[in-house]
Amino acid sequence: MAATKPHQNLREAKPETSRPSLRLRVTAAAESALRRGEPWVFAESIRSQNRDGDTGELGIVYDRNNKFLAAGLFDPDSPIRLRVLQYGKPQNIDRAWWLSRLRTALGRRAGLFDGSTTGFRYISGESDGWPGLVLDRYDRTLVLKIYTMAWLPWLKTVLLVLAQEVSPERIVLRLSRNIAAQTRTRFDHEDGEVIFGNPITGPVVFLESGLRFEADVVRGQKTGFFLDQRENRRRISELARGRAVLNAFSFSGGFSLYAARGGAKSVSDIDISTHALAAAKRNFALNKSSPVLDCSYEQIQADAFEWLQSNKARKFDLMILDPPSLARRENERAGAIHAYGKLAAAAIQHLRPKGILLACSCSAHVTVDEFFNAVRSASTRSRRRFEELETTRHPPDHPATFKAAEYLKAIYLRLE
Repeated sequence: MAATKPHQNLREAKPETSRPSLRLRVTAAAESALRRGEPWVFAESIRSQNRDGDTGELGIVYDRNNKFLAAGLFDPDSPIRLRVLQYGKPQNIDRAWWLSRLRTALGRRAGLFDGSTTGFRYISGESDGWPGLVLDRYDRTLVLKIYTMAWLPWLKTVLLVLAQEVSPERIVLRLSRNIAAQTRTRFDHEDGEVIFGNPITGPVVFLESGLRFEADVVRGQKTGFFLDQRENRRRISELARGRAVLNAFSFSGGFSLYAARGGAKSVSDIDISTHALAAAKRNFALNKSSPVLDCSYEQIQADAFEWLQSNKARKFDLMILDPPSLARRENERAGAIHAYGKLAAAAIQHLRPKGILLACSCSAHVTVDEFFNAVRSASTRSRRRFEELETTRHPPDHPATFKAAEYLKAIYLRLE
């Protein structure tokens, strides 16, 4: 069971009000970037500041003519020293300001989902004007994930506006790995802590396109589920009828459930994690009254790379490759591009004539062109004619408004 602390007792670190505002001067290049709407100011871009800044206080950037340029959350412990909240014209950042910004984010999602989908993203970080923070909904549970400690002094205000506008049953706090230890020491908050509302005793069940899924919002990857692949899962459902489907890196079986409901002849999941495969079984069980149980289903616990290389006799009509990020750092980019191509080449050997391959990447350090070209090149080297059916990017509830936010891409190919 996750720990719960009543929101009324949240520890709120307030910046000193008696000191002068934190004033920053940045390089000419950083000024230009801010004028273009870039949401980050890096430590090396700061030429001077009038004093040391506290975690989470507002830092104000002035241009070379001493005019207000931008304001944001200051984080002295992060290479991203300032995460920008506003540009061009200063505003009073108070509870009403946060409420207005929340309503703007919620308004962008208005009409995207009906009652058959109760799991989606409410706030997508910088792209929604909440830099370093995401907010996902799983039915009546909200998961607030933060990537900088600069949000901790503002946590009580954020919770109050969420409670006012969304009325969740509970809010779970998730912390990026790089800040979890310091957050525990300095702010007395834990990853997976229920910071508002009722305690939680297990996975949360939510709906996606009428299918039931569980989300481990306390300890699961990301915020508990991969909500960003919803549209690709729906497309797989449309393509699956009568096909033998292989879902590599299957995790909790999201693509598999959609394929089964779409009329797949059989579905095979491959994942190296016992925990992931068990979660997939539970998700199938959650939908036992649905036609998904008419589909033959098997699980294979194995490393997907190795299995694809070692079991070439197995053939399929539809294959999904959705590996975890293969480039978490820029210096891993070249190796990841090679790995994506190798993975696609291995998968193609398992495809029957007219078979369809969906290849996905969630590596932000690998560009769209680099990933798509790696998969296309693997198809060309196979000496099989192929047709590119479509490519997809971020779903509408996961907008990416600047380059560093662009991570998700997928390509569909039909092989002769």
